[in-house]
Amino acid sequence: MSAPKKLYLKTYGCQMNVYDSERMAEALGGEGYVQTDRPEDADMILLNTCHIREKAAEKVYSELGRFRGLKAEKPDLKIGVAGCVAQAEGEEIMRRQPLVDLVVGPQSYHRLPEMEAKTRQGEKALDTDFPEEDKFERLKARPKAKRGPTAFLTVQEGCDKFCAFCVVPYTRGAEVSRPAERILSEARDLVKRGVREITLLGQNVNAYHGAGDGGDWSLARLIWALDGIDGLERIRFTTSHPNDMTDDLIEAHGQCAKLMPYLHLPVQAGSDKILKRMNRSHTAESYLRLVERIRAARPDILMSGDFIVGFPEETEADFQATLDLIDAVGYGYAYSFKYSTRPGTPAAERPQVAEEVKDDRLQRLQALITRQQRAAQDAMVGRTVKVLFEKPGRLPGQMVGKSDYLHAVHVQGGGLAAGDIASVRITASGANSLGGEVIDTSAPVDSAPA
Repeated sequence: MSAPKKLYLKTYGCQMNVYDSERMAEALGGEGYVQTDRPEDADMILLNTCHIREKAAEKVYSELGRFRGLKAEKPDLKIGVAGCVAQAEGEEIMRRQPLVDLVVGPQSYHRLPEMEAKTRQGEKALDTDFPEEDKFERLKARPKAKRGPTAFLTVQEGCDKFCAFCVVPYTRGAEVSRPAERILSEARDLVKRGVREITLLGQNVNAYHGAGDGGDWSLARLIWALDGIDGLERIRFTTSHPNDMTDDLIEAHGQCAKLMPYLHLPVQAGSDKILKRMNRSHTAESYLRLVERIRAARPDILMSGDFIVGFPEETEADFQATLDLIDAVGYGYAYSFKYSTRPGTPAAERPQVAEEVKDDRLQRLQALITRQQRAAQDAMVGRTVKVLFEKPGRLPGQMVGKSDYLHAVHVQGGGLAAGDIASVRITASGANSLGGEVIDTSAPVDSAPA
């Protein structure tokens, strides 16, 4: 029996890329590949790329250059580029880096086995189409191993919003939602394999409108169907758009016990002028009113957001409006970035804010976010929360998991295993995590506002 081939798979970017990498590994697993953490040991190197940052393509070319010596030592080594940079650059990747054997876009990775076979025949393989067949359905029969207690599950891909800063509509295509029954089937399979928490993924996940019984389902209806799966204890979703936060989804946050009290709801800016220039289709006021409605339905919900500073034509007054919005909302988490140009997007052609101004604004915004995040964590001390434990910690006998609010929580002792859910009294707040002690599992959970 021949030794298995080894796959080195490196993932960049968002949770959807993590999910895609898992499915690519499953697809190639059916062709005899096992994963390795060392590119030196690999028979195939596959980079699953992200195009959301400036110079993303250049970083991929630089990474590929580091494999040149390895390819010279192992002529049979196959090197592939997948994901959004692959979609955007296509054949140009092979032209600039002839060592690349395979380029596959995010909508075509179900074709990887056929493409890999082609490279073994000494040919190059390129596929950046938007095929009509369902890539998820094509992969459903692949061998499936036991999983950890948490998993991502893609339910929606693509975007129709065309924000002025974003390449997603060009690299992932138009909004497409998977049929409800296929999602439910995959969720049931994940639970059988040990998963207790599922995070539903989509570029605009709350725009989900997959076909189901009686017509298209909303995300809220899908969540309620998932709620009925025995053994599935927690449901999350990301990333949301304010315009798609519907009444039934807000209601689900208040009534569905398995839907966790955490919501990532990017706003990007607090200035209506900048929001309009971003083509965001909402105002600061409409966003704040939406947050009020969500908190009325679920008072203890923890909010997170995304912010871009230094967007073209942003003035100091525009930036101050963003700080004011952050003050008004009070975030438990937030992700903030300096604006960077994405070739082919409308904002890339506009007058740019000076780099030193962006740096200054980003530091000020992050200082405010850090204070809010720290306050939210400190407020957890003394509360009792449910924690889903995922893995051992760094210390002997320590276990690490996530609270309902997505805080990392460390506990010592207790005879816990990955996949256990226990009530934990929070006793300490660290820089990026909480410490606690396991208490009687019958103890009530504190649901006071975070």
